[in-house]
Amino acid sequence: MDLSQPAGENYGNPITCFFHVFFKGAALAFYIVFSIFVGNFVVIFVVTALLAALDFWVVKNVSGRILVGLRWWNEIDDQGESVWRFECLDQESMARLNKKDSWLFWWTLYLNAGIWLLLSIFSLIRFEADYILVVGVCLTLSIANIVGFTKCRKDAKNQVQQFAARTLASRVSSTFQSAFSIV
Repeated sequence: MDLSQPAGENYGNPITCFFHVFFKGAALAFYIVFSIFVGNFVVIFVVTALLAALDFWVVKNVSGRILVGLRWWNEIDDQGESVWRFECLDQESMARLNKKDSWLFWWTLYLNAGIWLLLSIFSLIRFEADYILVVGVCLTLSIANIVGFTKCRKDAKNQVQQFAARTLASRVSSTFQSAFSIV
């Protein structure tokens, strides 16, 4: 993952980028502003958790597909075991993805979790157990997306390596076959 921001390139999907950032920012802003000025825990919990859930859904089902070409989900198989499923675009489509979109996706994904982690530390220091609950929900949703997309990215890299190895083996095999068929 290249974390340096590409220069001179526009966002390829500005609407998706906007909503990718919007729900993260809205959840954080609402939580911080209402915690400082209003203090009604029930309202803070419900609205912040709703915004964080919307962010989780948008990242997992929309912006992950569009901005980085990845999709993940977890399901329970017939034996009751948890199974991770991953999808990624083909290599040609992955190469066409906008680098600035990808940069925004990964940075905001990690930055969001980092901010929720800081807020959880502040809640611990201030001994506000109820606020730890809302921050914990938001942090859990953020970390779930990080884990899912990180595993998905690693799976996509493995698929590319396996494809390259199969392609190389196929070329070598066909070269040997054509060399021996001439003889």
